[in-house]
Amino acid sequence: MTTTIEANGVTLGVEHFGDEAAPLVLCAGGTTMLSWPDALCDALARGGRHVVRYDLRDAGASTTVDPGAPGYTLRDVAADAAALARELDDRPAHLAGIGVGGMVAQVAAVDHPEAFAALTLVGTRSVAPGPVDDDLPDHDAATMGRLFALPEPDWSDRDAVAEHAARSAEILGDDPAAARAVAGRVWDRTPGTTPVVHAANQQGMVFAALDCTPRWRERLAEIAVPTLVVHGRRDPFFPVGNAEALAREIRDAHLLVLDDASTAIPDADADVGAVAAAMLALTSA
Repeated sequence: MTTTIEANGVTLGVEHFGDEAAPLVLCAGGTTMLSWPDALCDALARGGRHVVRYDLRDAGASTTVDPGAPGYTLRDVAADAAALARELDDRPAHLAGIGVGGMVAQVAAVDHPEAFAALTLVGTRSVAPGPVDDDLPDHDAATMGRLFALPEPDWSDRDAVAEHAARSAEILGDDPAAARAVAGRVWDRTPGTTPVVHAANQQGMVFAALDCTPRWRERLAEIAVPTLVVHGRRDPFFPVGNAEALAREIRDAHLLVLDDASTAIPDADADVGAVAAAMLALTSA
């Protein structure tokens, strides 16, 4: 079921899976909810969880104003997660974030610890977009060169956008067919027809303009809930060393590396099953 919920003064697009009386797993998009595979949400719901995936601000069905000049900060987006968790369930939630949603989840966990009972971080890192810390691996330069050499599509043309997503996925080492299908679904959910909004929904470019200060990496040791870090071994965008650092710096975190994955969770049953099992193991139903 897809709907919207008011939380922290904004409208957030959400989709529910499973029994709404079951323990909550709240999945922050990176930036749209479709960053989270249907198969994984279904597997978690079968495991006895109420799964809610949601769009961040300026994405999907959530409040969209100006993705190029957001009038809010990363900490506001983290506060959205805490407020949404409280709207959905009186009990602390299992918060999961993927990509830039993983940055939201980290800040939410340190700023609002009372709202969360567990944390899953997928394909992310512990510093905001921009210059990376010297001890963390940065984007693979050759891959980024190929990626940025792609001509921009006509963002108002659904087929062109889907093809661009497939070509980008091929460069990153993700499944082009899956990326093409998801891009089409994201396009269909994008509010209005403004090319800049379509581009922002497809690429999460709002984070390039978002105020992500102050730093939060130095506070990761404050996270005291069961934590799972999931990462693709072949990820050239946030190389796996970023995940290894997260797992070291968050107390007792468990690291799950998907050997055949890059930036997305593959649809393969083995990968979906491994991630679902590891997430379900963090908390009891």
